[in-house]
Amino acid sequence: MTTSTTSVRSAPAGVASKRWWGVAAAMFAIAWGGNEFTPLLVMYKNHGLPATTVDLLLFYYVLGIVPALLIGGPLSDRYGRRTLLRPAPLISATGSLLLAFGSASVPVLSAGRVLCGVALGLAMAVGSSWLKELAQPPFGPALPGGTGARRSAMSLTGGFAVGAGSAGVLAQWAPWPNSLAYLINVTLCLAATAWVARAPETILPQANPGRLRDDLKVPAAAHRRFRCVALPVALWLFTSAGTAYAVMPTLMAPHIHGAPIAFSALVGVITLSCGFAIQSVARRIDKPGTARAAVVSLVFVTCGMVTAAWASGALTLWATLATAVILGAGYGIGLVAGLQEIERIARPDDLAGLTAVFYSVSYLGFGVPALLSFLHQHVGFGYPAMFTVAALIAAGSLTLVLRNYRPRKSVAADESALLRLPPR
Repeated sequence: MTTSTTSVRSAPAGVASKRWWGVAAAMFAIAWGGNEFTPLLVMYKNHGLPATTVDLLLFYYVLGIVPALLIGGPLSDRYGRRTLLRPAPLISATGSLLLAFGSASVPVLSAGRVLCGVALGLAMAVGSSWLKELAQPPFGPALPGGTGARRSAMSLTGGFAVGAGSAGVLAQWAPWPNSLAYLINVTLCLAATAWVARAPETILPQANPGRLRDDLKVPAAAHRRFRCVALPVALWLFTSAGTAYAVMPTLMAPHIHGAPIAFSALVGVITLSCGFAIQSVARRIDKPGTARAAVVSLVFVTCGMVTAAWASGALTLWATLATAVILGAGYGIGLVAGLQEIERIARPDDLAGLTAVFYSVSYLGFGVPALLSFLHQHVGFGYPAMFTVAALIAAGSLTLVLRNYRPRKSVAADESALLRLPPR
C-alpha cells in the first residue's frame, strides 16, 4: 500500500514546532488513563477481590491494546492519522467512567479496562507514527533522527507515571477513592480530544485502498534486526515495569502500615520517572549501526530481575525501591531503543504496522503478574525463585542481542531487498 504526505504551506518556525503538542497531549492523557488502575491493585485486593482476579484485570486491557495496535496502524495509513486518533481519548474517557462507577462489578471493571486498552493501542500505533511525521518537513523543521520516537516514548511514559502517582494519592487520602482519579482522567481526555483535532494531517486518505487483509501484512517484521534486536527488548518492557509496580507493591503491602495504596503509587512513579528521565539521554546511548541502546537496556533488566529476586525475599522498603529504579531504567532505554530501531528498518508504509507489532509483543508482559500469582498460589513456586529464572531468561535475550550487535553483510542485503519490495 502506498501512503503520501499532505501538501501544506510552510508554517512559521514557532508554529511548526508546536504542531505535535496536541498529539503528544492525547497520548499523555490516554496513557494516564491506562495506568491509573495499576496502583489501585492493592486497594481492590484489600476490598476482597482475589489476587489472581485483580492481576487478570491488569492484563485485560491487553485484550484491547493488541487488536487496536494491529488494526489501527493500517487503518490510519488508509484514512489518515487524525481520523483514527481523535476518537481514542473519548474511548479512554468511556473506559474511565466504567472503572469509576463499576468498582463492585468485575465484568464492568473488565469492560473498562478493555476500552482503556483500545484507546492506548490506537495512541501507540497511530500517535507514534504521527509524531514521527510531524518531526520532519513540511510539518516542522528538520530534526535529528529519532526525535519522533523520543517524543512518543516520553509522552507515554510521562502519562503512565503521572496517572499512577495521582491515582494512588487520591485513592489513599482523597474523597471518593474508587472514582475520583478516573473522573479527573475523563476531563483530561475531553480536553485532549479538542487539542489533537488541531494537529495537521500527514496522510492523504486513499481513493482505492485495496484489501485491509493485505494492509495487515508487515513484511518488515521478518527483518533480522527487528527479530533479533527490537523484539528481545520488547519482551521485557512491560515485564520489567509490571514486576516493579504491580508485583512488588503487592508483596510489600502487609509490611506497609497506614498507606499501602500510596506506597504502590510511589513505586510506580519511581519506576516510570526513572524510565522517563533516562529517555532524555537515550540519544547519547543509542548509536546507529549498533545495538548499544538495546544492550544497555537488557543489562539493566537482567540486573533488575536479580534485584527483584533479592527484594521479594527480603521484603524491605529499600530493596523494593532499588528494584523500581533499575527496572525503570531498563524499561525507559528499551522503549526508545526499540522505537528508533523500527524507524531505521521500516518503510513509510510499514512504520505504523511495525510499531504495532513491537508494542503488541511488549504488552504481553502485563500477563506476567497474573502468571506469577497463579504459579505462587496453585503450584507453590516462590517469588525469589521465579525472578531468578526471569533473570536467566533476560540474560539469554541479552546474549541474542549481543550476537546481532552490528548488522551482518547478509542483513544489509536483506534490507536492500526489503526496500525494493513493491508498495502494498
